[in-house]
Amino acid sequence: MPLTLANPGPSFHNTGVMTQTFKLGTRGSPLALAQAHMTAAALARAHGWGPERCEIVVISTTGDRVQDRPLAEIGGKALWTKELDAALIDGRIDCGVHSMKDVETQLRDGIALVAMLPRADVRERLIGADSIAALPHGARIGTSSPRRAAQLRALRPDLRPEILRGNVATRMARVDSGAIDATLLAAAGLDRLGIAVGATIPVETMLPASAQGAVGITARAGDAAILALLAAIDDADTHAAVRLERGFLAALGGTCHSPVAALALITGDHVHFRSQIMAEDGSEIRSGDFEAPLTEAPARVAALAAALLTAASPALRALFDPG
Repeated sequence: MPLTLANPGPSFHNTGVMTQTFKLGTRGSPLALAQAHMTAAALARAHGWGPERCEIVVISTTGDRVQDRPLAEIGGKALWTKELDAALIDGRIDCGVHSMKDVETQLRDGIALVAMLPRADVRERLIGADSIAALPHGARIGTSSPRRAAQLRALRPDLRPEILRGNVATRMARVDSGAIDATLLAAAGLDRLGIAVGATIPVETMLPASAQGAVGITARAGDAAILALLAAIDDADTHAAVRLERGFLAALGGTCHSPVAALALITGDHVHFRSQIMAEDGSEIRSGDFEAPLTEAPARVAALAAALLTAASPALRALFDPG
């Protein structure tokens, strides 16, 4: 399947007739490329395309280039998406492929979240020890996630989270070198890369980030031909679950500084929704859940977010801005 750097010009006319290739924009990390190829394969199956019809276009993002500071200090999740959004708007790509937990809850004007691939394992994997309990006293845990850091401190106040960014290989190498004692990585990402390492942490121990394990595809809003092509690969249950989890984040007014966890499990036309908000040091965690028909779930999610903020201490509430 062709792999190119971004080149100009839309691949499709508004008639929906393919004139060149269907261009999928992605970041250049091994995991991002694996997810883009998954998306291309899904499109090929859905539409009977040959391997030459999809083109993977690598877009360099600020989040990839700046690795020495937490995202919250340099612009938040938009650092993973703004260059892909720009490439969509100006027609260099036909869709953008994203790890959904890296996508801002408020999309840029003109960008639509169209489809999601079937969700993978939502759990965490611990690299460097067989369990959280087995970590040595005072162990240094590399993570850039406020949620993971807060959950670790709640479980083991002696642990020392340290900022660690970079791709999967970079993080694992830091453990191998002894620069840190352990790190946490998403099981979904490791599985997509074919890396069978780490101790899986149950969701009962560490509830995942909103949208963890989901791959989402964005496109230009109003581009009917492209939207129809992408709708054919949308997994409805994943899409419904992720929208609820992102709705919870939006209702809280959470940012990259806000430790939040959420998981929606869809069964038929019902959902079991679980959530947590927590202090950065893990000293306070407010949890809530509900089961409801999907039709009632968005309102229940907003009510749950409000209830957790009401129950929280002033210090915890200060990490959120519900508007």
